[in-house]
Amino acid sequence: MVTTQPAPWCRSAVLAALMLAAFTFNTAENLPVGLLELISQGLRVSVPAVGYLVTGYGVTVAVASLPLAHLTRALPRRHVLTGLLAALVVSSLAAALATSYWVLLAARLLTALAQALFWAVMGPAAVGLFRPEARGHVVGALSVAGSLALVLGVPAGTWLGQQSDWPVPLAAQAGLGLVSLVTIAVLLPTSRPEEGHAAYGTHPDARRFGTVLAAGALSATGAFAGFTYIVKFLGDVSGFSQNTVGALLVAFGVACLAGVSITGALLDRVPHHTLTTAVATQAAGMLGLSAAGTDPVAAVVFLLLMGGALGPVFMATQNEMLRSAPGRTDLALAANSGVYNAGIAAGAALGALALPLAGVRGTFLMGGLLTTGACALLLAERLLPAVKATRAAKALPNP
Repeated sequence: MVTTQPAPWCRSAVLAALMLAAFTFNTAENLPVGLLELISQGLRVSVPAVGYLVTGYGVTVAVASLPLAHLTRALPRRHVLTGLLAALVVSSLAAALATSYWVLLAARLLTALAQALFWAVMGPAAVGLFRPEARGHVVGALSVAGSLALVLGVPAGTWLGQQSDWPVPLAAQAGLGLVSLVTIAVLLPTSRPEEGHAAYGTHPDARRFGTVLAAGALSATGAFAGFTYIVKFLGDVSGFSQNTVGALLVAFGVACLAGVSITGALLDRVPHHTLTTAVATQAAGMLGLSAAGTDPVAAVVFLLLMGGALGPVFMATQNEMLRSAPGRTDLALAANSGVYNAGIAAGAALGALALPLAGVRGTFLMGGLLTTGACALLLAERLLPAVKATRAAKALPNP
């Protein structure tokens, strides 16, 4: 069965709606970081308790991604995305109206469940609307939108909460979700999830799939073993003031956005090299911070290097799922999202264990070494076929 492609303006509108949804979901995930004090005071709970709103969110995404993708694998993507965006709107409104910590937590977990499935179905739905050779550009656009959450969404939401109160940015979140919901419900074609060129990997390869999953998990663990404690590092090791640290975090977000934008243009041309380069760059940034972070200039350089790689690593693994998935791409993307979020949680936990033993520089050293391991995995996977071919050639009898 062949599905008629929608008009170009319709495809562009759907892509814009999915980009807005990616921006909103990522903002929702991280917004409590900027509203810690306000929520703590408003609900009369401790700051660490508010921090658990972020931890619980990430763990929920990690655990629920693959099971939810499996349960909904036969449903049309339009129906699934409409339901997920409806859940985003309802949970955001519930969070804005919450008068107790537990109601807010329950609303956050509902948003996390929606996000867990959103990242699995969004990619194939968006990519399937465009010609196959534009795949990298579509993935890049979605990743740029997600990265804007840290550069624009969280700072804007924090400012809005400071000017009014913490429920206001959560209500605004619901408004953005509603715009995406209406657009998707009206314009996205209804088709079976197994239809279209994005439903299955373009170059199915179970070994490559497993390697990318493992490398993504290792790089995420390494990144967040250090990045979780970046404020402490910049203050205690590099000697920056609190105001300067805030500016450097903005610069980190801008570097992440720039890295994602550049990587999007390369995904279609050199997909294998793009992922390896991003992971190697992250490793260099983290190891550089550990080794030379006491020098302020070096600290800024390596911080931006790490920022320029952090977004592209996840972006490139998502693109590899669309290429190498041995089965359905939505299940592959769900697996990738799950292991990446598990890596984030594991990295933060490992960093917490290393902090009292090796100091904050030690957390970046450990993170850099884990990321180097991810790079080694990718390189080994690429070199293995060449080694086998060489051995086979040597084994052939001489003419």
